[in-house]
Amino acid sequence: MEVVGRDAVLDDCAVLHVGDRFLVASTDMLHASTDFPNGMTDWQVGWMSVAVTLSDIAAMGAEPADILLAVGLDHPSRLRQILEGAKSCCDTYGARFAGGDLDSHRELTLVSSGIGFSLNPVRRAGSRVGEVVGIVGVPGRAQAALEGHTQYLQYLLTPRPRVEEGRILASAGVSSMMDVSDGLISSLFDMKEANSCGYEIFSSQIPGIPGISPDTGLDLALRGGGDFGLLFTCRPEVLPLPIPDLHVIGRVIEEPVVKLDGRPVNVLGYQHHWD
Repeated sequence: MEVVGRDAVLDDCAVLHVGDRFLVASTDMLHASTDFPNGMTDWQVGWMSVAVTLSDIAAMGAEPADILLAVGLDHPSRLRQILEGAKSCCDTYGARFAGGDLDSHRELTLVSSGIGFSLNPVRRAGSRVGEVVGIVGVPGRAQAALEGHTQYLQYLLTPRPRVEEGRILASAGVSSMMDVSDGLISSLFDMKEANSCGYEIFSSQIPGIPGISPDTGLDLALRGGGDFGLLFTCRPEVLPLPIPDLHVIGRVIEEPVVKLDGRPVNVLGYQHHWD
């Protein structure tokens, strides 16, 4: 039975028409056992919980407005630092920490909800054959930290949503966009589900991770989750843009598949599973 509808769940945010602009709304649930790496401070937990929602808003090219945070708390001593981290993330990206809810829970669980506004939100659907595929950021650094490359811990523990970059891309007229928090290949498959075309990326064009061998870096980039970069498509003439770490990594193709260097690939990246 279709309850919400396919089109309503394709994007990072729900989109509502409000007057002469659009309201975008997102909500994310995070659990200690699946989303917060060992060694993470409570301040970082609060930051990350807000950052995931701001990243969804950024992926629509929208301006963040308000954040609500519901905390299922396993111990009361953790609350203050969680809230301070959440408030710091809001302040950094121009959002208002507008309140939320508090309850007890056996496992620390946070639900972050946020809204933003845009005159023309960018959807996942909209890619056209012949356009280029681009990414903002270096994919794989968060996964590198998770696998022991501690020089990249900042990307894992205090991820930076690309709010300003999302606005620039939207203003420039990119045709489709989403964030890559579940991994580059996984995100391309998500993009494919929203479109009638496919995507081919090239390993030589994916930015390397300094200090990590090219082969390992490519593997991390393709499957690694936790990065808050932006994946987008646009006409070639839209580029260049004033975004320092923007990289063209591929092209939109007619065949509805995801390819790496000319060969179809399977889904890689973070997957939500039930046992």
